[in-house]
Amino acid sequence: MTKRVLLTVVDPNPNNAGPKAKSDIEEILSKQGYQDMRLPYNWESKLAKFKYKYWSIPRLFKGQGIDELVMQFPVYSRALMDAFIENFRKYSNGKLFFVIHDIESLRFFKDDPSYVEKEIQWLKEADGIVSHNQSMEKWIRSQGVQTPIINLGLFDYLNPQPIDEDFTYNKTVCLAGNLRKSNFLKQIDMKDAKLKVFGPNAPKTFGKGVEYQGQFSPEELPKHLKSNFGLIWDGDSLETCTGQFGDYMKYNCPHKASLYLSTGIPVIVWKEAAVAQYLVEHHQGIAIDNLMTLPEVLNQITPDEYKAMKQNAIEAAHALRNGEHIKTALNELEKGM
Repeated sequence: MTKRVLLTVVDPNPNNAGPKAKSDIEEILSKQGYQDMRLPYNWESKLAKFKYKYWSIPRLFKGQGIDELVMQFPVYSRALMDAFIENFRKYSNGKLFFVIHDIESLRFFKDDPSYVEKEIQWLKEADGIVSHNQSMEKWIRSQGVQTPIINLGLFDYLNPQPIDEDFTYNKTVCLAGNLRKSNFLKQIDMKDAKLKVFGPNAPKTFGKGVEYQGQFSPEELPKHLKSNFGLIWDGDSLETCTGQFGDYMKYNCPHKASLYLSTGIPVIVWKEAAVAQYLVEHHQGIAIDNLMTLPEVLNQITPDEYKAMKQNAIEAAHALRNGEHIKTALNELEKGM
């Protein structure tokens, strides 16, 4: 029997449940027969880093006979990432697959040539990569990486709440997330439409038509998302997505898209975002130039047009809740083993 292992490095702090995207992949793949290898790591301790590099990590792989290691990428330590790859290659003849959650060379470290070089080196070491989309794949290829790549499309999302099946169209939109990145909320004018906002770090003032709804746990939040659309937008401007996170949207697949769709809600997104192409092609949402035109766009959507998008979102919800995206991507990589 093939021994397949999923490796996830986690924060040992009991008050930090860790990113939902990673924990969902753990749950999905454990049901597919993957052995769950969780490595708690204290990022602040130099002693812990030394112990993990020379003791804990070699013991993870020595004599384990792993045929396939799926690693949730990246690990936020250059030394540990090197140690994982070095020891897996030393003690195993199996295949090494990376499931990319973020490419930090495109976000926090894009102005750090040494980090970019190191991250590309890691990607070249893999036998297969699960990327987000064609835009991210194109950038990876531009860096000389020839490793086989399969694109995820969307992150799966294990959603415990009932799927919203209300087809009534009333021009409502919701936004969920860390509102520190959403200064555009102070300026927006929704006119005769409504924007319901959820999350921490809310501004003290909002634009016209914006209603703050409070903050909820990831498990409870979908129960409160009753709007026609979910919005994905970042930055200070109504005209375009700005800043570090806005620029990153040109490459990544925001987990927020999966939150909305897994709830049964179509998505509104900036047209330059990488995920826009996927959502439009699958008729699961719409892409817009800027937020100033949002009320007009909502007015132009007919009930029948909305009904079609809503039905596609509901179908997407079932697939996301069943882990179809990660299961399909890894099956495609395994075919090439």
